[in-house]
Amino acid sequence: MTILDIFNTVNIVIFIALLFDFFNGMHDAANSIATVVSTRVLSPRWAVIWAAFFNFIAFIIFHYIFKTNVAETIGTGVVNHNIAINIPVIAAALVGAIAWNIFTWRVGLPVSSSHALVGGLLGAAITHAGSFSVVIMGSYRSGLLGICLFILLSPLLGLVLGFLFMKLVQLLFQNFTPSKVDKYFRKLQLFSAACYSVGHGGNDAQKTMGIITILLVTSGRLKGEFIVPWWVVLACYAAMGLGTLMGGWRIVKTMGQRITHLQPVGGFCAETGGAVMLFVATFLGIPVSTTHTITGSIIGVGATKRLSAVRWGVAQRVVWAWVLTIPASAAVAAGSYLILRIWL
Repeated sequence: MTILDIFNTVNIVIFIALLFDFFNGMHDAANSIATVVSTRVLSPRWAVIWAAFFNFIAFIIFHYIFKTNVAETIGTGVVNHNIAINIPVIAAALVGAIAWNIFTWRVGLPVSSSHALVGGLLGAAITHAGSFSVVIMGSYRSGLLGICLFILLSPLLGLVLGFLFMKLVQLLFQNFTPSKVDKYFRKLQLFSAACYSVGHGGNDAQKTMGIITILLVTSGRLKGEFIVPWWVVLACYAAMGLGTLMGGWRIVKTMGQRITHLQPVGGFCAETGGAVMLFVATFLGIPVSTTHTITGSIIGVGATKRLSAVRWGVAQRVVWAWVLTIPASAAVAAGSYLILRIWL
């Protein structure tokens, strides 16, 4: 294989990574817009434009304040990149994640693109190395243990935050008429939706940055420390924003209507709780699921009315999809690696 062939292969895998980022935005668009659409504060068209804009400009806030902590976790903190990462492994990981995203998008399940990517990395890297020893177990803040811990914590903390914000709002606005509350929170929900979209873009786009950067390091295009180039930052945020513009209407229905019925005040509390969770996780460098977070927040808001206000059957189906995400995407990635290593 010539140097030209290697560069061409790398370019193709970068394109696949940006395609994953695009599908991530399209699949997770519902996370940003489900509440604001379901409460009819914005039409679907304006909601996706609103979310896509704040997905993209998140790079201004996160690149300068929170750096690229999540990108480093994905690139170097899941598997031993010195042993288990090469071009076929990265390509297979992306194929596994994209395949699971497309399948769950088609059936309308809000699953985690982040965990699909983690599963893809694990499946391809373990198959390449022939051993589980390449997996970095880490601690509560890093490695597979940290990611698995936050699979549980992100929806639970989202639920608690959504519940607490809703209770606080009910206390502060208890003497207001329903019409006045609705009027105020229709405006405030624009702000909360923007905050959530910034948090979504800031955490999720970094995962693709991590994949592309470790690809550049592995292929020899990037020397020295793990530093995400500026063109990778902008390309990933742009790809996610474009994906969000494509929307995800099947999942919007599940997130905004089928789990529990939301009013603007509930949408505001769910989005605010989810945004706080995402900002904290990104600061800590933890690649959490925006899907898990907002689902937990929506359930927390619904539970303030009564437990029966939450459609637990739908929530149970969503949770099962979460459980299957890492092993399913790992299996597809493992099979993809066995095929791709023949050509790459």
